[in-house]
Amino acid sequence: MENAQLSHGCDLLLPDCTEGGSPCFKAPQVTGVRVQLEMQALWQQFDQLGTEMIVTKAGRRMFPSFQVYISGLDPAADYVLLMDFIPVDDKRYRYAFHSSSWLVAGRADVATPGRMHFHPDSPARGAQWMKQTVSFDALKLTNNLLDDNGHVSVSQMILNSMHRYQPRFHVVYVDPGQDSQLHPHRNFCSFIFPETRFIAVTAYQNHRITQLKIASNPFAKGFRNTDPEDW
Repeated sequence: MENAQLSHGCDLLLPDCTEGGSPCFKAPQVTGVRVQLEMQALWQQFDQLGTEMIVTKAGRRMFPSFQVYISGLDPAADYVLLMDFIPVDDKRYRYAFHSSSWLVAGRADVATPGRMHFHPDSPARGAQWMKQTVSFDALKLTNNLLDDNGHVSVSQMILNSMHRYQPRFHVVYVDPGQDSQLHPHRNFCSFIFPETRFIAVTAYQNHRITQLKIASNPFAKGFRNTDPEDW
């Protein structure tokens, strides 16, 4: 964990929400939760260039992968951790090679079905989540609505190519109370790290993104001594 990173806390007061005329507050099991983005400096390098993430029919893992360090959980309480991806805007983009920049190409395509990716260790005690970095490295990005069996793997998020997305991270307290379903908004906190936004592509458009991915990804070391034309 990089000590210089800033952690994000949970908003204690829920906007536009009242219960019996009183403001809505988060449950104490989530009010102290703080989340730090791992590899933040690397994410920022990509963000400055305009991060691109490959989507394929079979699904492609993200790089950098989404990893966080969590503190402030109730060690004895159970939590579910999950992610989703939301469109940054209602536009479709294209890459202009002559200016090395992304331009708006029109209105967004029809939105893909919204999905949640649950961390495979969920639910787990707060003590377990806080013990080490939580990684979503099994998550894959796809542009395929259905596989050969008529469904999409639970580890795959469906995205439209040439659209910009913002990953969101959610911490959900598993409330054992009988009436917990009446106040679900109290039991979760959502976190957004702006430097993790990206454009989904079927092939890298910006060659500088390609170079940074090869230089930074330990699994891409086989490409480092090859001709750039082969990338």
